[in-house]
Amino acid sequence: MTRVLTWIGGAVIATAVIYALIAPIGPAPGIFIGGEATDVPEEWPSTAAVDEILLKVPGALPRVVIIWVVDYDGELYVVGAQDGGWVSMIGDESPVQMRLEGRTYDLIAKRVDTGWEPMVSAYKEKYAPNYPDIVAGFPAVKDAGGIMALYRLGRG
Repeated sequence: MTRVLTWIGGAVIATAVIYALIAPIGPAPGIFIGGEATDVPEEWPSTAAVDEILLKVPGALPRVVIIWVVDYDGELYVVGAQDGGWVSMIGDESPVQMRLEGRTYDLIAKRVDTGWEPMVSAYKEKYAPNYPDIVAGFPAVKDAGGIMALYRLGRG
């Protein structure tokens, strides 16, 4: 009996370690995005109640991150640190996959270099009520250009 319990315990630990290495958990990126492959809709459903999505960026070793998303004028946007790992993998434009509520979409992440202030403001407004401490640490919108990278997620 002890041998069986030891084997089961080892299997559970091995499974947890493997999962931790391939799936994004908190700030740690993963490799696999999962979800049901879905065509990009003509119009996105509301993301007002959606705090997090999964975003997969390509590379020799793809990176899947858990990230916030905001809808502004019917377009979806994500923000990352200018010097962040996934941002450096995307550059100015890149194919990505996004998992939203169990559905996975093939998209293009295109950097927004001008006119980004309203989207960053919308991002801060959406998340400030539930994450005041994190949002308080964001730079002022006027200063965000050199610190944050904003991407529009659109059709491929």
